[in-house]
Amino acid sequence: MKLIKYIVCLLTVLLFVVPTNAKSNIKLKKSDKQESVYIVGVSASFTDSLMYFTDVEVLEGIHLDKNKFLPNRMQYSLQLKDYLEREEGLTDRTCFVLFDTNRKKLDKRILKMKRRYQKESKMFIQQVNPNTFHFTPLKDEENTEE
Repeated sequence: MKLIKYIVCLLTVLLFVVPTNAKSNIKLKKSDKQESVYIVGVSASFTDSLMYFTDVEVLEGIHLDKNKFLPNRMQYSLQLKDYLEREEGLTDRTCFVLFDTNRKKLDKRILKMKRRYQKESKMFIQQVNPNTFHFTPLKDEENTEE
């Protein structure tokens, strides 16, 4: 009798636990998907009143990490820094990128940042030439966590 109860309990657990684990594995694979990410570069300097912004660009097929961060974000900001030093002759600048999977949210953050810097810091906003600068998407094998 105890053996039959044990087998019934075991079968009940197997019927409910195994399908639940299979569903959770499917969810993990869905969150593992690649998506489009909108990115903008920003450059500022403590010795200059000019602040540079790139146009918003789309990076296709990007896999965000588990915390929804853009992998290699440091390399993307270095692309902007290298361009400004090489093509525009602007040295000693701090560059960073803003990104989001939603274009409207990113545009809102950019507008808020521009207004704040123009109002409080009396910074002048300048656009990086969109004909000469574009972010180069990084390959998967270059993905290193920052």
